[in-house]
Amino acid sequence: MTEGKCCNRFGEVNIFVYFLVALFGIASWLAVNGLWVELPVMVPHLPEGWKLPSYLTVITQLANIGPILVTIWYVCCKSTVPEKTLVYVILVVGAASCLLLVFFWKNTSYIAGTNHSLALLVLQFFLASVDCMSSVLFLPFMSTFKAQYMSGLYIGEGLSGLIPSLVALGQGVGKMTCQNISVIYTTTNISHNEILPVYQDPSFPVEHFFYFLFAMLVMSGTAFTLLNYLPYCKREHVTAKEPVEDDDTFTESYTLNNDFSRNYTTFSDTLYNPSAVESSSQTLLINKGKPRTLDIFSDSFHPTVPYQRKIEPKTYVFLLIMIGWINALGNGVLPSIQTYSCLPYGSNAYHLSATLSSIANPVACLVVFLLPVSSTLVIGSIVLLGSCLAAFIMLTAVQSPTPVLYDSAAGPGLMVTTWILLVLSMTYSKVSIATLFRSEGRKALFWCGVVTQIGSTFGAVVTYILVNETDIFQSAPDCP
Repeated sequence: MTEGKCCNRFGEVNIFVYFLVALFGIASWLAVNGLWVELPVMVPHLPEGWKLPSYLTVITQLANIGPILVTIWYVCCKSTVPEKTLVYVILVVGAASCLLLVFFWKNTSYIAGTNHSLALLVLQFFLASVDCMSSVLFLPFMSTFKAQYMSGLYIGEGLSGLIPSLVALGQGVGKMTCQNISVIYTTTNISHNEILPVYQDPSFPVEHFFYFLFAMLVMSGTAFTLLNYLPYCKREHVTAKEPVEDDDTFTESYTLNNDFSRNYTTFSDTLYNPSAVESSSQTLLINKGKPRTLDIFSDSFHPTVPYQRKIEPKTYVFLLIMIGWINALGNGVLPSIQTYSCLPYGSNAYHLSATLSSIANPVACLVVFLLPVSSTLVIGSIVLLGSCLAAFIMLTAVQSPTPVLYDSAAGPGLMVTTWILLVLSMTYSKVSIATLFRSEGRKALFWCGVVTQIGSTFGAVVTYILVNETDIFQSAPDCP
């Protein structure tokens, strides 16, 4: 795409509104991602130790009860699902849970003869419920805006993983040195020297990190409020409705902002109908004589456009299957095996792949905005490329701790590059498909969110079983 066309793409959106959409999207998976990146600092203080991640994985899947209930609600009574109200509820619950974690994350309770981090686990359930429900609430909400703003939501979703990672990086999470330490075996009372990892103390405490997550969720809630109620943002609203047709007419309703309404009323008073001031709408014969009604006395800009199906049913199903597959890999399978695929190449390769792939996510969303694609053949080809990269990553994880090229200088670079290309291809495909569904309206975006969560859950459950109940994956030592 030429520079002029890229500039035109920026001209199609309001940059401030686009920024608010991205800030709103950050709330999607911020809390769960933040909790995961903070685990290395938290685990030494909690009774579960490194079994804690497996507890959190199970709880996250149990939290899918939220999307299930919303889906049942939607199917049973489509016209009464208060999406905006539910978004506010989950944002308030998420922010409150982060704030409570500041005070209670270290609290333990004696259950069944053992200490457990009950407060942390309960609050994790609420955080996971919030993030899981975002998949089925945030996407339908975006049908309120032009299709060009879809990439902004996914940029925010990508930043929901990147921002906590960068903050944790500044905190010093994961920094370690390998030291020769004398270890005494309790069974034999014989000491033995071993090279073991020693983690450095963080530069600021866990409590400050949760304060940061709380502040970010408050900012996302503020952005959501502005997107809904600020007149400047409401000018970018556009919703689709089923057309009402009869034998000869087609009616399409528009709601215009006050400034335009006043100008338009003066114009209509002068040229068309002096009594129009007393009426709430003025009908113009346009588009080959078909009447369209303009509501000129509304207090917001909220145009509605006719609903026209643009995706064939077979293509629709195909795209939903690809969305499920992409999220099964990207949100379920690959995050669970990243340590197995990267650590054999060294801790630097692991940290680089995690950080740069997080950066690649919002970059891919921006590329979708600048270079959109609507061809299912192209999208399918990109998904196939990403699947091949995922297969290679899976192969290296299965081969751990001695995967291909693990003892070669080219190995770390190959693994980091593979992860970056994987995230770029999968994210680009996912956002492109969501943008196509945007043309189908709120219902298509809702089912896109449902399939997203189904795919993520299926991938996570299958991988959890493979990692914890089989010997397929073997960890590489932190200090080789």
